[in-house]
Amino acid sequence: MTERGEILWSPPADAWQTTAIGRFAEAHGFSEYERLHAWSVNDLESFWTAANAFTGVRWRTAPARAVEGSTMPGVRWFPGGELNYAEHALAAAADRPDDVAVIAHSQTRPRLELTWAELDDQVRRVAAALAELGVGRGDRVAAYAPNIPETLVAFLATASLGAVWSSCAPEFGVKAVIDRFAQIEPVALIAIPGYRYGAKWIDRRSEVTAVAAALPTLRHVIEIEYGEESLDLETISFGDLLATESTGPASGAEWPVAVPADHPLYILFSSGTTGLPKAIVHGHGGITAEHLKVHVLHNDLGPGSRMFWFSTTGWMMWNYLVSALLAGSGVVLFDGDPGSPDLGALWEMAEAEQVTYFGTSAPFLMACRRAGLAPARGALEWVGSTAAPLPASGFRWVAETLGVPVSSISGGTDICSAFVGGAPVLPVRAGEIPGSFLGAAVEAWDPDGKRCPAGVTGEFVVTAPLPSMPVALWGDADGSAMRKAYFEDYPGVWRHGDWLTSYDDGGCVISGRSDATLNRGGVRLGTSDFYAVVESVPGVADSLVVHLEDTTGEGGLGELILFVALAEGAELDEVAHAIRATLRGELSPRHLPDAILAAPSIPRTLSGKKLEVPVKRILLGAAPDAAASKDSLADPASLDWYVAHADRAR
Repeated sequence: MTERGEILWSPPADAWQTTAIGRFAEAHGFSEYERLHAWSVNDLESFWTAANAFTGVRWRTAPARAVEGSTMPGVRWFPGGELNYAEHALAAAADRPDDVAVIAHSQTRPRLELTWAELDDQVRRVAAALAELGVGRGDRVAAYAPNIPETLVAFLATASLGAVWSSCAPEFGVKAVIDRFAQIEPVALIAIPGYRYGAKWIDRRSEVTAVAAALPTLRHVIEIEYGEESLDLETISFGDLLATESTGPASGAEWPVAVPADHPLYILFSSGTTGLPKAIVHGHGGITAEHLKVHVLHNDLGPGSRMFWFSTTGWMMWNYLVSALLAGSGVVLFDGDPGSPDLGALWEMAEAEQVTYFGTSAPFLMACRRAGLAPARGALEWVGSTAAPLPASGFRWVAETLGVPVSSISGGTDICSAFVGGAPVLPVRAGEIPGSFLGAAVEAWDPDGKRCPAGVTGEFVVTAPLPSMPVALWGDADGSAMRKAYFEDYPGVWRHGDWLTSYDDGGCVISGRSDATLNRGGVRLGTSDFYAVVESVPGVADSLVVHLEDTTGEGGLGELILFVALAEGAELDEVAHAIRATLRGELSPRHLPDAILAAPSIPRTLSGKKLEVPVKRILLGAAPDAAASKDSLADPASLDWYVAHADRAR
């Protein structure tokens, strides 16, 4: 068992009385998180009925029960129940109409804010306009738009009608957008002509034209006026939608419309680094129940909170962020370059806007640490981290500079939430996730499907259903794609694809993707452990490691290749020597790279994940287009150097 990190934060003595999760636990007879969590996964019916009541799920028609069935896939959540996500998101408008609901920062235009009353009014107007355009229940509305108020308003308006939302961030290339939207046949496309990223104007007019031309089901293109340009095709102005005079989409009709719990709310897409992205359907009931549970109980959000999470509309963290509205919390939106004019910009914004929960990616936190930033705490109570495992040094940096705990969470697009993360009643250790979220039955399994002992790394699996697991995959009529994606390896059990190490007290460590493991002579190591060591070496800005297994059949160690993006002014020979010395001392001599190569950049997906597996496939001879879809990458040209390197090596 590896040595565990030190405790950096402990809950205050009164946490069980002053936090929502503490009050919820005590109301049901629990004074320990371990017992509360055991109840939440062993008695799904009782737990979810109680959680929905406590967090404020608003049923138009109450469900017959919380869950029907027990074997995944095929479980049905809240059968007979009817509700609408948008009704929950706008509920605070009735009690706190003049409080600020949305604050938006952008590098394209000045700061904006909306009160709850203004947000409610804009959603009503856009919903009425969409209804007049013929958009109704089950129709798909697609957005190629950034993280700005208009996108949020359009999403809530779409949901309020029972139509189905899907979005791509405007940095996605044409092929990536078409690969996603063509699957779901949208009737309306909401788009912008371009945006500013830092000081640079990014023109997207030709991309919007190409996307619209490739979607034969489109009846309307709606243009958000953003920047100084206009789209080069016939559009409807979003400003005209906002000018619609209405208090609802139809006179006398109930609004938002009530829909069954499993009615599609939105369609999210997997990264699509290889093959066509999975179109993952999430329902009104599952998302509402899950996001209220997370935001109220785990994030302790409420009317006095203000949440920010840096995300684009192409990442599920945008959906997670805007769901803070369900808890009555304000949200802060940001569109642009998070490092412009420098890495302190987002922290300064958070201080000015009195953000209480600041969410970002682990790579961003590590970049701030390397830059020696010391941001002001302001109103911060928590820092959230995801997209990659956060090294212990990242936890310590947050604790030392901001004095607040880190909630490192891990889940994904597949559930539009997290399985594991923090809670106000759990201590935070350096380098560890505090525990499994309520309702999430998370375990580490060996290849034979047996639970690993504490401290032993195994496959991350989920043994009980969760409400926000996909309602379906779009177009998967017989469910075969769903079974293949999540349940093929362990029938009836969700295999998540990460390495997980759990401890007796519930803490856990995720050490990278299980399909990108480094295994040298029987010594197995997750890539996150490797990166934590390598990227602590001065001169290393970023890194990526791949292990090419021995193919001789003689049980050799194979070849371990480390690619490093060097910091400005660093020399490869000096850095490589330091890397080897550090790895030998802190990990294992078997994990010394056979080659350390300087690369111009490290390829990542649009959500910030490193592309170990696609790079490995390229090095093994796969065609670049088969290894990864360039349009799914943050920098579509970032793989070119690796392709050229593979060609030279061969």
